[in-house]
Amino acid sequence: MRARPLPVASNASCRSEGDSLLLAGVLDRAAVTTLWPQLARGLGPVRQLDLQAVERVDSAGLALLAELAARLRAQGGGGIVGTPAGLDELSAAYRLSPSLDFNASSAGS
Repeated sequence: MRARPLPVASNASCRSEGDSLLLAGVLDRAAVTTLWPQLARGLGPVRQLDLQAVERVDSAGLALLAELAARLRAQGGGGIVGTPAGLDELSAAYRLSPSLDFNASSAGS
């Protein structure tokens, strides 16, 4: 019988501090699976996403950040602080605005 590889635990975390939601670690598929139940309950009085302690983002992490940014915009906030590895490249590939808005109109369209 072959041993199955164990899933890698996510090192991602989030917490509210003042009007910021501070995210840390690697925001990948495992992190999204771990963090989403906590984040889906509500963001409270948060007005901005602080990504300064995020090491790297993959496409699942970008989807999480875009959803969080949309929720913050709906509450009158939506600022984003920090640019982890992968964020600019993925944002450009998915044609997101700097505020991670999927519905942003693009120039020349």
